[in-house]
Amino acid sequence: MIMEFLQIKELISLVNSTDITDLEIEDGDFRVRIRKGSTEAKPAPVQAVETVKTPAPTPGAPEPARDARGNLVEVIAPMVGTFYRAPAPDAEAFIRVGEKVTQGQTLFIIEAMKMMNEIESEVSGVVKEILVENGQPVEFGQPLLLIDPQA
Repeated sequence: MIMEFLQIKELISLVNSTDITDLEIEDGDFRVRIRKGSTEAKPAPVQAVETVKTPAPTPGAPEPARDARGNLVEVIAPMVGTFYRAPAPDAEAFIRVGEKVTQGQTLFIIEAMKMMNEIESEVSGVVKEILVENGQPVEFGQPLLLIDPQA
């Protein structure tokens, strides 16, 4: 039994749309295993960056971005992967500095294990700064961009 790529892709979609977390199919020398969990797309966590005082960094955690322009919302990486500003190399970027974004709007993509995970904004506001370059590897918890929710 050798599965076609499209059949495997359909299995992945099936696993993602159900409560199944682990699926393994084995037949002779052929084996495919699909696990769902840590690479599942989740909304990017956000936290306010205060200019008055910055909390001491937790050992092992990335240091929060410091900003002297007011209370900005820091969008951090919800997973390890590669940061992409657009859905394809020749496509327009999802966002640009100075643009207004709305809650639920796609901000960027993080590719993890060949899965493209669209990360959505949890706040509305204006993009003040993009802290990483297109195609750059990112770590879990790394600050990726700043949004001014009051603009």
